[in-house]
Amino acid sequence: MWRPAPPSATARAAREAAEADRSARPERYRLDVDAVAAAAARRAGDEDRFAAGWREGLERYLGSAAGDGRLTALGTAQAIRTAIGRLRSGAAMARFAEVEPDRVARPIAPPIFITGGWRTGTTFLFRLLATDPRLRAPLPAELSDPARLAGLEGVQREAHLDTSAAAHDALYDLNPELRAIHDSGGRLPEECALALGTDLRNWAFPSTMRLDGYARWLADEDLTPSYRAYRRALGALDRGDDRRWVLKAPTHLAALPALADAFPGAVVVRLHRDIVETVASGASLFAVFRSSFSDEVDAVEVGRYLVDQTELWYHRAAAFRADPTAATVTIVDLEYRDLVDDPATTIREVYAAADLDPPPDPAAFVADYHAGHPRDAHGTHRYTADDFGLDPGEIRERFAPYTT
Repeated sequence: MWRPAPPSATARAAREAAEADRSARPERYRLDVDAVAAAAARRAGDEDRFAAGWREGLERYLGSAAGDGRLTALGTAQAIRTAIGRLRSGAAMARFAEVEPDRVARPIAPPIFITGGWRTGTTFLFRLLATDPRLRAPLPAELSDPARLAGLEGVQREAHLDTSAAAHDALYDLNPELRAIHDSGGRLPEECALALGTDLRNWAFPSTMRLDGYARWLADEDLTPSYRAYRRALGALDRGDDRRWVLKAPTHLAALPALADAFPGAVVVRLHRDIVETVASGASLFAVFRSSFSDEVDAVEVGRYLVDQTELWYHRAAAFRADPTAATVTIVDLEYRDLVDDPATTIREVYAAADLDPPPDPAAFVADYHAGHPRDAHGTHRYTADDFGLDPGEIRERFAPYTT
């Protein structure tokens, strides 16, 4: 059965400091809607520009963090920072749109979206394509604070990216085990989930914390406003240099109608992997992530959650493909094993769907990427289905309608 790795000295010190601070100043750790909204308003200027529907989203998010999260003081502080950051980012983009309406509305070429179940090769394909100079992938700071990055150039932009990179890397100081599962960094392209959810509706939130109540509520929410807001953010960030956005998030699988509404003409690349490996690897990611902010991560609970969430997402993806709106985007299906075994051939399908010529020498293109991003550079990700109480036979039977 999965158990978290022993905390590093840095993690122990950070946890102890947070617990001491919570004891001394408990008011700073209240998962209270009005208190968090007021803190966000102080940073944003006022509440008037918060994204529509923000209060219900905040109530559900904070309520689930308090009732379901089993959070340490460090985790509680992280939940509050996340909420404030999303609200403030939405308000900043609303203010930017008032000043620069043409930029947020500017046409952009249909993006290439990479999606699939958790741990299906989406990050590898995304970052590989991002090395093509004709394509552009967003950095974490651009996603979390697009209005600010859209207004910075030259030295100021580089300084802000350096500052944000240090903050982004802090998570790996707290939980080095994450590096072997999902390497990230302030200067590495990152997934869209960091930009979505300025109305506090974001499927990425339950990956880092136990938010079961929030996830049940989110399953019935319309994410169209969130995707339209993301489209405006990309318009602000776009430099008009004819580079095409390549974007990635497993969470897109749960919201393909909203994606198609905001990005008609997009290319949606759907990766497929053996379903037991998909769920078990995803459970490992979630368990390690959640252990950064909780000392009570139950491996069997995580496994059960991943099965339920993945089934919901696969069901929704299948329903989308059966709907006429699917014709507004181009869907490309790729097998994980093909991507791993022969990426140079596999990426040709993506380029063809996007109406782009592949790199002149795809094999050299892939080799150059691997030279700069060696596999397992930060350790090997090890996991089994048994680690999370998963029965492979039951999983295959349950997912047969979506995987055969």
